[in-house]
Amino acid sequence: MSQLAAKVGQTLKIQIKRLGINGEGIGYYRRTIIFVPGALPKEEVQVKVTKTESRYLEGELIKILQASPERVTPPCPFYDRCGGCQLQHLDYQAQLRFKKDLLRQSLAKFKPKGWETYSLRPTIGMEDPWHYRNKAQFQLRYNERLQKAEAGLYERNSHQLVAIDDCLVQMPATQRTLNVLVQLLTKYQTPIYDEKKNSGIVKTLVVRVGQATGELQVTFVTSTPKLPQKNALIREITERLPKVVSIMQNIQKKQTSLVMGDETVHLWGKETIHEQVNELQFDLSARAFYQLNPRQTAVLYQEAAKALDLQGDERLVDAYCGVGTIGLSLAPLVKEVRGMDVIPEAIADAQQNARNMKYDNAHYTVGTAEEVLPRWLKEGFRPDAILVDPPRTGLDNQLKKALLQYPVEKLVYISCNVSTLARDLADLAHTYKVDYLQSVDMFPQTARCEVVVKLQKRQ
Repeated sequence: MSQLAAKVGQTLKIQIKRLGINGEGIGYYRRTIIFVPGALPKEEVQVKVTKTESRYLEGELIKILQASPERVTPPCPFYDRCGGCQLQHLDYQAQLRFKKDLLRQSLAKFKPKGWETYSLRPTIGMEDPWHYRNKAQFQLRYNERLQKAEAGLYERNSHQLVAIDDCLVQMPATQRTLNVLVQLLTKYQTPIYDEKKNSGIVKTLVVRVGQATGELQVTFVTSTPKLPQKNALIREITERLPKVVSIMQNIQKKQTSLVMGDETVHLWGKETIHEQVNELQFDLSARAFYQLNPRQTAVLYQEAAKALDLQGDERLVDAYCGVGTIGLSLAPLVKEVRGMDVIPEAIADAQQNARNMKYDNAHYTVGTAEEVLPRWLKEGFRPDAILVDPPRTGLDNQLKKALLQYPVEKLVYISCNVSTLARDLADLAHTYKVDYLQSVDMFPQTARCEVVVKLQKRQ
């Protein structure tokens, strides 16, 4: 791009062609791509240039000159500032089409073998795409002007906190609990952590609810083991919030983007909350991973089971198993389930959950999938089916190497990031045939999506 093509502060008229991976509008100015958050395909918009790079521009939406018929008014009063959602201004059926298209865009970029012929099934959405999140993880700040604590989420691409007292994608129970906790932190003058000064104590509030049971768990994430007025806080929480059955403290001393540290302290009540999905009952500890949308989790697990097409005699590996939910949902359908996860508390939960459900064919180990699976394979264990559900970074290279070196008959990949999924399929597709990709909308109003991919060993 010529440095004269556009300047910061310049106003441009742009036709939006498509949506990008973060839900932003994408157009072109003199053949240079420009990203415009808040703009939609088929719209003509007025944009102020906010950033110029050699290969792209970024712009701020100033005015919609011609609106998309799929544009809707976002119901959330915080939407224009909060970075939690990206698509509230897009009609929900159009959101579902976008998520399938995003998958197509990612495949076109990485070009795994035969990608043009892959079967991309329509995204499975929700009847009511609101109030679905079972876990709130809100940052804290102290508002000097109002002399009170506030909880919320950061603005897009910043560490400016937007105070939120009614998040429309959170389950109401988590938001009500958060609002009471913030009142109590103010009442007891609990020192709120200040990121710039690296001072104060309470950094983050985490509230999780069991959808099936209504049980609530509160976790205070603190910069030190000390939690001032701890007993007074516990007393008022238990009086005012009778559904809270577990109060925990997690200590995160580091200045890092990771919300939680390695040390979790039990303050009051149970150490876990109870949850149920389909016929599966299990316990969740504070740091254990569990899907954020329990209504769609049932759908996701059904799609994974469908893709695995289990016959009853398979040995199944559940990589990145968390508290064992998906593996345990499949345990009655297989000869053996083995799972691994890096968080010891999650594995303890998985082992307990297996005992509670009397599944003696389910075994869980602490460790990374990339270390544990190659070790099992070298020891002679030969799974018939493998289920991988990696973090957003995708499959580790060592694990990918093991999947290629010791190919299994059936491989199901559950992804929460279409870019790393397409990258991994570019490696896997030489050894495995991709049958189909089924997207499931786990995160309505956001640009994120889960995808279930059915793969089979090439003959």
